[in-house]
Amino acid sequence: MMSPNAARPPLPPFTIDSAVQKVRLAEDAWNSRDPQRVAQAYTLDSRWRNRAEFVEGRAAIEQFLGRKWARELDYRLIKELWAFDSHRIAVRFAYEWHDDSGQWFRSYGNENWEFDADGRMSRRHASINDLPIREAERKYHWPLGRRPDEHPGLSDLGL
Repeated sequence: MMSPNAARPPLPPFTIDSAVQKVRLAEDAWNSRDPQRVAQAYTLDSRWRNRAEFVEGRAAIEQFLGRKWARELDYRLIKELWAFDSHRIAVRFAYEWHDDSGQWFRSYGNENWEFDADGRMSRRHASINDLPIREAERKYHWPLGRRPDEHPGLSDLGL
């Protein structure tokens, strides 16, 4: 297990390959739905805007994620690199989930990420919209956890 203070490669400055890798590692972590694991990727004082909620600090991020995945059931996520520079990455994403009544949603959004020199995210700004869908409209059918390498990405799915 990685030390909580160890660097989180790939590190900035990003190249196209390292930015794509960073996005996939983030997707994999979020698909684990493990708040503690995911929170380790953020600085202790990381600042978020997630929809209309403002979150500050790794502990608050972990609590936020616990609430999120208690509400967003059978969560499956795909992220795709949109743009990058030396220490920032922009992604677009879509995830599918259902609530406790069984209503499915596809949530679409964009995130802007800023990283420190150790590869931890110090800022995350997320804009997200939810679209109710019928179960028959779902596109993500892999077993819970990491998206299989052969599963299409967002662009391949026309999202």
